Amino acid sequence: MVENKNSALALLEKEMVYNVGEEEVRLTGNIVKNYLAKGNKQITNREVVVFMNLCKYRKLNPFLNEAYLVKFKDEAQIVTGKEAFMRKAEESPNYKGHRAGIIVMREKQITELEGCFKLKTDILLGGWAEVFVEGKSHPVVAKVSLDEYNKGQSTWRAMPSTMIRKVALVQALREAFPSDIGAMYSNEELGVDETKIVNVQHEVKEEIKEEANQEVIDIDDTAPVEEKKEEQEEIEAVDVEVVEGKDDEEEAPY
Repeated sequence: MVENKNSALALLEKEMVYNVGEEEVRLTGNIVKNYLAKGNKQITNREVVVFMNLCKYRKLNPFLNEAYLVKFKDEAQIVTGKEAFMRKAEESPNYKGHRAGIIVMREKQITELEGCFKLKTDILLGGWAEVFVEGKSHPVVAKVSLDEYNKGQSTWRAMPSTMIRKVALVQALREAFPSDIGAMYSNEELGVDETKIVNVQHEVKEEIKEEANQEVIDIDDTAPVEEKKEEQEEIEAVDVEVVEGKDDEEEAPY
């Protein structure tokens, strides 16, 4: 436990550097808190550690909107962009494409339509997706209900067909490539309002490069002893497998 605790503390105090394709990603706890986190609740050091590890071991670039740390409630949520799911799938030599669409009620018949187009008289029920993987005799199929995911947010009201199709596609991709996409969830699945997520602009990276190395220690030395003790206890609670970078798939947090 002491070794794991020291590893977690080191992640908070030092710069984490890794590559996503040809792009070098440099993260510190300060960068995560000041640039990549979104919400009206304070991010804890433990949540920062988990986010940084997921980005590193899943090879996600948060500066390209592939991952966000969002906290509007008591627990922070790590949101993965749909583009990251697609990139991870396309990087696999076993990925052979996909089909996805919506499920509607048309003239008292349940019909699966490819894409997001439907008639005004169709009643939207859900979404479906198929992912084709070399070596599997059948495609990986996901079918999801609109009622289960529609939270009435602005994007769901404006484009419910697009949103539920995304949910189905993300679930099928995760099931098809669990070692590459496991423990990653989209904002549509987690119920995070997409309009409240900040898009990290490319020019912000230049500002980060200039400021990242000026102060990399996030632990406040002026904080009361009890507060620092609580933060250390939170860090100790970080899953050992996450800190060590194992790729076992987690249960969905919803």
